[in-house]
Amino acid sequence: MPDLTIETHTDGAAWAEACADRLAGSLRAAIEETGRAVFAGAGGSTPSPIYRRLAQTDLDWSRVAVTLVDERYVPETSPDSNAALMKQTLLAGPAAAARFVPLYHPAVTVDRAAAIAAHALAAEGPGLDAVLLGMGEDGHICSMFPHSPTLKTLLSPALTPTVLGVPAGRDGLAPSLERLSLNLPYLAQARRVVLALTGAKKREVFEREAVGDPAVTPIAALIAAKVPLEVVWTEKA
Repeated sequence: MPDLTIETHTDGAAWAEACADRLAGSLRAAIEETGRAVFAGAGGSTPSPIYRRLAQTDLDWSRVAVTLVDERYVPETSPDSNAALMKQTLLAGPAAAARFVPLYHPAVTVDRAAAIAAHALAAEGPGLDAVLLGMGEDGHICSMFPHSPTLKTLLSPALTPTVLGVPAGRDGLAPSLERLSLNLPYLAQARRVVLALTGAKKREVFEREAVGDPAVTPIAALIAAKVPLEVVWTEKA
């Protein structure tokens, strides 16, 4: 595996605190340097304890824009919405003062919604100051799924940072719904990217994927693109 340290924690509370502290530190530094900060976070249930801790951090949240690294092409009223979960767990308490920048827009197509989201996110500043990623057991990050026709485009280091539409998979392949996703260059230009992993299976997947082909393997692509990646793992969150 490439020379990348995996920070290990014995319990979920310490793991969540470590992730939240790293993200908060980058947001605080950005606010001090530029007067504003941009955070992008993963959906799903794994980040919830991290978001709850981060939400209580003493930051000037009114200067922070919050977005997602990916989203299903559904409104917030859907149980599949990442935005809804993030609002429940992160945008509460002190962090409720932050400004949310959605990826989903009720446009005619997912690609048009992605273009609207890319424009809105670009208006928040030149890049992301803190990013929280998760990883699926198939090795996907954001909505960069194995065998997706958009995978190589999402992983292309030659493109500018943007948001792209991702079609639903065929013949049972993931994803089950259309999605929107940040691309690799957005992550490569970030100030800090924390990959939060739980469980022995995901650690095994990460170590395997880290030595894969960067053109089609998201984790290997992160490493090859020199994304400022910090991996934080616990066996049981």
